[in-house]
Amino acid sequence: MKTTRYVALAVALPLMLGAAAGWAQSHGHRMISPGELKWSDVPSLPPGAKIAVIEGPMNEAVPFTIRLKFPPNYRIPAHWHPAVERVTVMSGTFYMGLGDKLDTQNSMPLTPGSIMILQPKTHHFAWNKDEVIVQLNGTGPWGITYLNPADDPRKQQ
Repeated sequence: MKTTRYVALAVALPLMLGAAAGWAQSHGHRMISPGELKWSDVPSLPPGAKIAVIEGPMNEAVPFTIRLKFPPNYRIPAHWHPAVERVTVMSGTFYMGLGDKLDTQNSMPLTPGSIMILQPKTHHFAWNKDEVIVQLNGTGPWGITYLNPADDPRKQQ
């Protein structure tokens, strides 16, 4: 019986290592330093926010990773997303709260390394005092729906 296990391991181990080596050399393997990120404006957020798409695209049913940079004193009105949102604070203090209206008194300060995970259609808002960079991970298709349509910058253009 022990011999059978050793033979099975001897056969399986090279296959597992080969699969791992193949993954590491796949075309999807990328290493990106912060200086290589390409920042652009975000039409779906109030003016001043910048986005760097790390992987995507956000409009397809695939995983995506982006970074968002917010200038000092930035506000994101109450909104929701169609899928799970995972926010990791990279730098600065990002204040997030749950509810139907931006309320600076009812929010939690998230410092670098903090994570917030929100389920689909959770009403939330965010703001900051100093510049903040967050990383957002999710699976598309992605979108943002403001609770108050007048807050949607796409409708103010």
